[in-house]
Amino acid sequence: MTDNKNIKAVVLAAGKGTRMKSDIPKVLHKILNKPLLGYVLDNVKNITDEAFVIVGHKAQAVTDYIKDNYPRAKTVLQTPQLGTGHAVSMVCPYLENYSGLILILCGDTPLITEETLKKFIEYHNSLNSDLTVMSAIFDNPANYGRIIRENDNSLKCIVEEKDATDEEKAVKEINAGIYCLNWDKIKPAFSQLKSNNAQGEYYLTDIISWGKSQELNVNAFTLENNEEIYGINSRKNLAEAAKIMNNEKLNRLADNGVTIIDFSSTWISTDTEIGSDTTILPFTYLEGKNKIGKSCQIGPCTHFRGDVEIGDNCKIGNFVELKKAKIGDNTNVGHLSYIGDSELGTDVNIGAGTITANYDALSKVKSKTVIKSCAKIGSNTVLVAPVTVDEGANVGAGSVITKNIPEWSLALTRSPLKIISDWVKTRKNSLK
Repeated sequence: MTDNKNIKAVVLAAGKGTRMKSDIPKVLHKILNKPLLGYVLDNVKNITDEAFVIVGHKAQAVTDYIKDNYPRAKTVLQTPQLGTGHAVSMVCPYLENYSGLILILCGDTPLITEETLKKFIEYHNSLNSDLTVMSAIFDNPANYGRIIRENDNSLKCIVEEKDATDEEKAVKEINAGIYCLNWDKIKPAFSQLKSNNAQGEYYLTDIISWGKSQELNVNAFTLENNEEIYGINSRKNLAEAAKIMNNEKLNRLADNGVTIIDFSSTWISTDTEIGSDTTILPFTYLEGKNKIGKSCQIGPCTHFRGDVEIGDNCKIGNFVELKKAKIGDNTNVGHLSYIGDSELGTDVNIGAGTITANYDALSKVKSKTVIKSCAKIGSNTVLVAPVTVDEGANVGAGSVITKNIPEWSLALTRSPLKIISDWVKTRKNSLK
């Protein structure tokens, strides 16, 4: 077992990501509206007591994201950016009196899982290793650094492809770029790394040869699923990683009793929980953090924008958008509706085309709509927040609600119906 009280993470997030062709830092590009860096930080937060994120390109944007979403993480500026070894050395002043484990990861590998990182750390500890590198087996290992092992299966070195012999190029085990270090033993390496290479940079991989020269215990842990280290270097990589992540999520949901009608058109975030016997219909897109109860029906063509909580036995119809909404058991939200910044009780029925008007474009304030249990909202209703529809109240179709509605009452703003007899015939005759 791992002890997160004595493990810290260092996440490398200083790069520009030139091949993304973007003004946005690579680590802030998103899958299901969550930045790549967010996935990495989520996967280390339960197994470490502190995370250091190395920032460089567009440092302020990355820092702002971390400050708003991960207050336990610290950002460390790397300037100039002189390689991965140099990046890790930036945390040395913060770790002068630290003697535990350091886990080093890249901020553009969102598919790595917490479970794999736990296994990695446990493997490191089981061998009393001083330095462990994560590796993977690829049928086509081209362009990756090769893992070369000693006869006793410990790690001998990492050889970059450009420097590899034909025999070394035939090795299919590659460097996955994730490291576990006993900090006391390895930290002197970061003041002794050399930049005598074509790029003039300090490479993190050089700590392997340094460790061997110091007769330290250096090992490699082989990853079971090599998709987990899929890195993002282009928009195509981003799309491919999103597909891999989504398929894994849908498979887990299906294994836990959720019916996914069409895997190819359904997108569900890793932070969405769904109860058993719920059915997800095609073209459903659920981003952000959500919780859906048992025996619900969602979709088709439904969009959750995050912070949505739905009880049991609910139906969310086609072309419905939800955002920051809490919905009680046995409640239905009809098609073509928008429910945002809202709280709905149990046994509520929302008619088709209902909108919660929650945003004031001038003040930029978002207000809340509350619809209490057993209330019924007629089709094509606009609820102008802040507003409360109390228990059991009914709202007539086509209404615009700007005041609180008392319990068990009927509210409507419908104009009286006018019928003009023979108007069509009269109009047609006037045009002859």
